Amino acid sequence: MKLGIISSILDGWSYEEMIDEISRIGYECVEVACWPKGKGERRYAGVSHIDTEDLNEKKAADIISYAKSHGVEISALAFYPNTLDPDLKKREANIRHLHSVIDASSLLDVNLVTTFIGRDSSKTVEENLKIVKQVWPDILDHAAKKGVRIAIENCPMLFDSTQWPGGQNLFTSPENWRKIFEILPYENLGINFDPSHFIWQQMDYISPIKEFKDKIFHVHFKDIKLDKQALSRCGVMAYPLEYMAPKLPGLGDVDWSEFVSALTESGYDGYSCVEVEDRAFEGSKKRIVDSLILCYRYLRQFVI
Repeated sequence: MKLGIISSILDGWSYEEMIDEISRIGYECVEVACWPKGKGERRYAGVSHIDTEDLNEKKAADIISYAKSHGVEISALAFYPNTLDPDLKKREANIRHLHSVIDASSLLDVNLVTTFIGRDSSKTVEENLKIVKQVWPDILDHAAKKGVRIAIENCPMLFDSTQWPGGQNLFTSPENWRKIFEILPYENLGINFDPSHFIWQQMDYISPIKEFKDKIFHVHFKDIKLDKQALSRCGVMAYPLEYMAPKLPGLGDVDWSEFVSALTESGYDGYSCVEVEDRAFEGSKKRIVDSLILCYRYLRQFVI
């Protein structure tokens, strides 16, 4: 198993500066943020360390060479939009850029893209599954032709009133995973597994590893701290950020020893990338770097 980060926390850094820093700390891989140019609609969106729309063979060779010279592998290209956005213009733009990220992943010989399945938050699960069946075969067929696998993260994308009530990603639970894999029986479709999202949904994040071991293509190391007093006060129907907060690994409620043990027992030996979204470490560039160092030191207990 290789330890890395997702690069979105290093917004404003060049690709080379980002590679320099994670190599200096000791990380072995990086999930590279590849959003289209322009301001993102939410925190951590809009970060682009590789411009996939302007990539050619020469630029791809330089990107690969720079990472390799620093002992860093690119684990995946990351773009997390809502491909089922009810605004059809936004949906079309998101899918179009996702295609470019798939193309870039193939050109860079990374051959893995991390993303969301998407969701129309105003529609039921059953209604969204019908849209998934309409939208996603073309995406997966395109990826298959390029030799690229797609790993869907299990974040519900439900935080506040703007995503209420259903969130913006249907791929939230083993129950929904089964339904999606049934209607999309593609070998190149899998999971980018983040245990933290199961914490605030009060779900078991260990047993799915065994059931879906052949579908886990990539892993996120992020933690969540559940505020039980707040939860008892506002209940599970409240906006999730009212009773939980993203934290660095080791500062929340995920049992990382148990989680990594289950991964290794399942035979997983792929990429595991830290996702920093802890507001306590966002005050300055130094604090962000400090957070990456702390995560590295903590997780090296489990990933060698």
